[in-house]
Amino acid sequence: MSEIKLKGYRRSDSLFGIRNHIVVMSSVSCANSVVERIAKTDSDIIQITHQHGCTHMGADTEQVLRTLSGTCNNPNVGGVLLVGLGCENVSVSDIASHVDHSGKIVKTLLIQEIGEIQKIMDAARDSIRQMKDFVLKQQRSNFDICHLTVGLECGGSDPFSGITANPAVGLVSDRLVELGATVILSEIPEMIGAEASLKSRIPDDTVRQRLLARIKDYVRFAKDAGCDLRGSNPSPGNIKAGLSSIEEKSLGSITKGGRSNIKEFVEYARRPKCKGLVVMDTPGNDPESVTGMVAGGANLVLFTTGTGTPLGNPVAPVIKISSNTGMYQRMSDFIDINAGEIIKGTRTDAVADEIFEFLLDVCNGRQTAAEVNNCREFAINRIGPSF
Repeated sequence: MSEIKLKGYRRSDSLFGIRNHIVVMSSVSCANSVVERIAKTDSDIIQITHQHGCTHMGADTEQVLRTLSGTCNNPNVGGVLLVGLGCENVSVSDIASHVDHSGKIVKTLLIQEIGEIQKIMDAARDSIRQMKDFVLKQQRSNFDICHLTVGLECGGSDPFSGITANPAVGLVSDRLVELGATVILSEIPEMIGAEASLKSRIPDDTVRQRLLARIKDYVRFAKDAGCDLRGSNPSPGNIKAGLSSIEEKSLGSITKGGRSNIKEFVEYARRPKCKGLVVMDTPGNDPESVTGMVAGGANLVLFTTGTGTPLGNPVAPVIKISSNTGMYQRMSDFIDINAGEIIKGTRTDAVADEIFEFLLDVCNGRQTAAEVNNCREFAINRIGPSF
């Protein structure tokens, strides 16, 4: 156990939330408008809506279920009201059955079963009252930082990302790993061209082979769509910012994971079994990637950016770190920390210390810019078409 103690809400012996959110979530897109209406009745509620829950099959149904239930299972959630239509593929009972009720309260509501809107609203208010009573009785308790899970993301990268913000986050990542915490490195397409560096850090043959095979899958997906990612750059924003290729972007991106060995490779929205540095199979799309990590248990996310973004998450604080001072000054309402000071001569480890201390403050209740601005993006990665 480390000497760093944090304050959080106990969900189990090894899971602690740094927030105690009450969530109202739709199980299917057809219930979104009702969820939005319920959420307007109480400012303490966080709504989660999406375009999924029906007309998908097989692995997609499993992934949507895993993401929705995983988000409910995130330790930052203290209460959940699941709102369903009643005829969808992913039902409220399916989601609820995959949620660990330890230290949290879960309620369900079916629109078709209740019928009238006023009765639906009355039932929702009753459930919310019960959830608030439950959540307000919970007290923060001390927990060791080894029980923390931190996601890593970069979005809107520029040439400075791999020089300033990402290396600083890499030092934080290594420190968290040394303290026994879990760190999730994501965005498989942004590992294309960095395979040699990654595979040297994976002692387990099976983990190494799975990760390298998945990177090849993304190269093949692009070629099947008529694009060759290698030697090119798929993002207009990255091109405008000055990145030359996906390889340059990838080599900068993976520095967020520091120098630690990679212990595990997990599916999208799957909770890691190992502590230390793990890789999650997420796309490069920022909302989808962050959603996957949070559904996999990330208490918070360190997010580096070169061009700027307001992106956040409904249940996990997202700490935004700029790679350059110009963007930080232009978008200071959305950014928490300026790693652009490294360009002016500030030591990388000094910025890493600033990030780490800010992370501890956020764990103990400080709000990030994304939280202050109610930036709560939620997007589930899809595998196949809707039917």
